[in-house]
Amino acid sequence: MQMYQRLGWFLLSTTWLLCTFAVEVCASSGSKLGCRLPSEEITGYMSRPGDIFIAGTFPVNLERVYIDLNFTRKPPELTCQQFGSEYYKSMRALVFAVEEVNANPEILPNITLGYHIFDTCNTLRRAAQGTLWILSGGQEIIPNYYCAGGDPLAGVIGECGSTPSIIMAQILGLYRYPQISYFATNPILSDRSQFPSFFRTISSDDIQMRGLAQLISYFGWSWVGLLANDDDYGQSGLQMAKQEIINAGACVAFAENILIGKEDKNAPYLARVIKKSNAKVVLVIASDSDFLIVVTELLRQNVTGNIWVATEGWATSTLLSEEKFQRVLEGTIGFAIHGAQMQKFTEYLSNLLPSQSVNDPFIWEYWEKTFLCKWSYQGNLEWAGNATTRLLHYVQNVNFKTKDGSNMFFNAKGNPPAVYDIVNWRLGAKGRLEQVVVGRYDLTSPDQETLNVDKKAITWANEETQVPLSKCSPSCPSGFRKVIVPGKPTCCYECARCPHGHISSQTDAVECHPCSWDTWPNLQQDRCLPRTREFLSYEEPLGYSLAAISILSSLIALVILGLFIQYKRTPIVRANNYSLSCLLLLSLFLCFLCSLGFIGYPQPEKCLLRQVAFGLVFALCISCVLAKTIIVVIAFKATKPGSRLRKWTRVRVSYWIIGFGVFIQSFLCVLWLLFSPPFPETDTDTKPGVIILNCNEGSPISFWCMLGYLGLLAAISFIVAFLARRLPDSFNEAKFIIFSMLAFLSVWVSFIPAYLSARGMYTVAMEVFAILSSTWAVLVCIFMPKCYIVLFRPNLNSRKYLMSNGRSASNVEIVLNGHADKPS
Repeated sequence: MQMYQRLGWFLLSTTWLLCTFAVEVCASSGSKLGCRLPSEEITGYMSRPGDIFIAGTFPVNLERVYIDLNFTRKPPELTCQQFGSEYYKSMRALVFAVEEVNANPEILPNITLGYHIFDTCNTLRRAAQGTLWILSGGQEIIPNYYCAGGDPLAGVIGECGSTPSIIMAQILGLYRYPQISYFATNPILSDRSQFPSFFRTISSDDIQMRGLAQLISYFGWSWVGLLANDDDYGQSGLQMAKQEIINAGACVAFAENILIGKEDKNAPYLARVIKKSNAKVVLVIASDSDFLIVVTELLRQNVTGNIWVATEGWATSTLLSEEKFQRVLEGTIGFAIHGAQMQKFTEYLSNLLPSQSVNDPFIWEYWEKTFLCKWSYQGNLEWAGNATTRLLHYVQNVNFKTKDGSNMFFNAKGNPPAVYDIVNWRLGAKGRLEQVVVGRYDLTSPDQETLNVDKKAITWANEETQVPLSKCSPSCPSGFRKVIVPGKPTCCYECARCPHGHISSQTDAVECHPCSWDTWPNLQQDRCLPRTREFLSYEEPLGYSLAAISILSSLIALVILGLFIQYKRTPIVRANNYSLSCLLLLSLFLCFLCSLGFIGYPQPEKCLLRQVAFGLVFALCISCVLAKTIIVVIAFKATKPGSRLRKWTRVRVSYWIIGFGVFIQSFLCVLWLLFSPPFPETDTDTKPGVIILNCNEGSPISFWCMLGYLGLLAAISFIVAFLARRLPDSFNEAKFIIFSMLAFLSVWVSFIPAYLSARGMYTVAMEVFAILSSTWAVLVCIFMPKCYIVLFRPNLNSRKYLMSNGRSASNVEIVLNGHADKPS
C-alpha cells in the first residue's frame, strides 16, 4: 500500500510541476499565444508528379550534427551529414522502378506514376516528420488533415531501420496505407494486430538469427561475442541471436551495445572489450553507419585478427569496404539480402547527370562521393505534393516471378520468402574490400538443406584458408570428456580422461560410453578392442612348462614303480611293504597326471572333474602313507610271539585303512557335485581389458573341506610317524614319512595365501605348482633313499644287514614276513 501511495504522490507532484511551468510560460507569452499550428521548414526531399504517387523514405544522409538540449528554448532543425551512397542508390532504385513502370503501357495504361521521396537522415524525428508530411499533402505538417489537392497516395516505401519503420507503421496503420519496408527486420512488425498494413521485402530477424546461429555452429565456433545497436533492430536481434546461439550449443562471451545516441557510439569501450576477450568471432547486429565508428576505433587501437559475422544491416556495406578497414574486416562472413544483377539499373546509375536531375537535391553529393570532387555551387530544389488512397488488398495478394526466376509474395504476416546470400569479405583487385557470395541460406529449399556453404571459396583474415578457431577452452581430444567448471559458461570446461572401461571417439565429447562386456578400450580410449582371453593354455610358456614337468614327473614315478617290481624279492623292498609301495607309487603317478586337468581351456567337463580327481588321488596317496606308517608301528610293537597285534600287520588291514580314507573324501566330493558343482565362468572384473576364463568352484566350502581333509590325513600321518621315529634305523620309514608329510603340509599351507592373492591364470598355475611340489615331496622323501640303496648300495639290501642292529630275529621276521608281502 505504501508503494502505491508513494507512486501516486510522485505522479501528483510531477503533474503540479508541469502545470506550474505551463502557467509561467503562458504568463510570459501573454497575447502571443493563440490557436495555431507550428510550421517547420521541410528540406531534403524530391518528387515527380503523376496521377497517383508512391512515397518513399530513405536515410540518404547517415549522421546528424549532435546538439546539446537544455530544454530552455526550441531546438534548431536537424543538420544532416555523411552522405550514404548505397542508400542513395536504393532511393534511385525507386525512381528507376517508377520510370520503368511509366515506360511500359501494359502495366498502368493511361496512368502516370509519381513519387515523393523524403530523406529521414537516419533519425526517428525525421522519419515521423516525413510520414506526417506525406499524409498532410506534402506542404505543411497538419496531423489528421489532408489540406492539399492533387495526386492520391498509393503507398509508402520505407523505412530502412526497424525503429523508424515501427513509428511509421503505427501512423500509417491508422489509415491502412500500405507500407513496404526494404530493410526493417524486427519480428514485432509481423504482428498484424499492431501493424495491419506493414509489409517488407526482407525476412524477419528471427529467421536471420536462426540462420546465423547455424552458420556459427557450422564452422564449429562455440565462443562468440555479440555487438548490437541499442535500438529495436539491435536489441531484438541481440536477444534472439543469444538464444539461438545457446540453443546451437555455443556460448556468448560478451554482449555489448553500440550506443547510437552518443557521438562516439561507445566505441572506445567496445574496442577494449573485444581486445580483452579471447572470443575470436564477433556477431554484429547494427547498421553500417553505426558500426563504422566502432571499426574506426578498432583500427586506431590495432584490434585485428577477429572474424566478424555480419547481419544484413552491413554485410554489403560500401561505407566499410574502404581499403583502410582491410586489417580489421578482411575475412568477414555474414548474411546478405538475396539479390541479382540488374544490368539496366547499373547503366541507369552510370548515366545520372546533375543537369538532367534538377529535382534531385542529393545528386550533387552523389557525384562528389563517386568521383571524389567538390562542387562550387549547388542549387536548391524543393517539391510539394499530396494525395490519399486504399491499395492494401492488392498488396496483400501480390504474387509474381522476378526476372531471375524467384517467386515474390507476402505471407500472412507481410514477410517475403526467406532467402539470404552468404557473403565473404576479401580484398579486391581495386584495393577495396569486396563481398563474394560463398553460399546461401534458403528456407524454401526443396531438398530441406537450408544452409549451403562452399568452404573452399572462403578467405579468412590474413588470407588463411583454414577455418579459425573460437573456443573458450581447447578441444578435448578423443579419449577425454568435457567437465563443466562451476560458475563458468558451459563452453568453458576442463578435459578429463574417460573412466576405466569407457571411451569417447570424438572431440569435445560430453560423456564417455562404456565398452561392451567382451571389449575394452585401447590406450588412447578412443575405440573398443576385443578383450584378451586369459587362461592357463598349453600355448603359454607357463602352461607348457608345467605340462612338461607333470608328464616327466609321472614317468619318473613309473620308473621307480618298475624298479620296485624288478627288486621285489630284495629285503629292502619287502621290508617296506611291497604292495603298499606299489599302490603309493601308482597314486603318485596319478597325482602328477591330475595336474594336467588344470591346464587348457576350462571346458564344463574339465571344470566338473579336475578338483574332484585331485582330491581323490591325493586322498589315495596320503591314505597309503598313513597305512604304511600305522603298519610299521604295529609291526615293531608286535615283538612277542603269539602277540594279538600280529593279525593287524596283514595286508588287508592296510587296504581297509586306505579304503576308509578314500571313502570319506569320495563322500565329500559326491555331495559337492550334487549340490553345488563347479562350472566354467568368464571374469571381466578382476583384470582390466582381460576376460579370465576359469572354473568357478561352485561351493567354496566344499573346496576347502576337500583340501582340509587332505591336510587332516597328512597331519595324522605326520603324528603317527613322529611317534615311531625311535624304531631301529634299519627298518624305520617313519623319519622319511615325517619329512614327506612336513613338506606336504608346508606346501599346502603356503598355497592358501598365494592362491587367494593370485589372479587369472596364475591362480590355476599356483595350484598346479602346489600339486607337483607336494607330490614330489612324498616321492623324494619316501622312495629316493630306497632307490639309492637298491641301485648304489646293494650290500645294505640284505637280511644280514637288517639283523645287524641287535634286534631279535623274531622282530625281523615280522617285518620281512608278516608286515611285508611274500612274492611268489
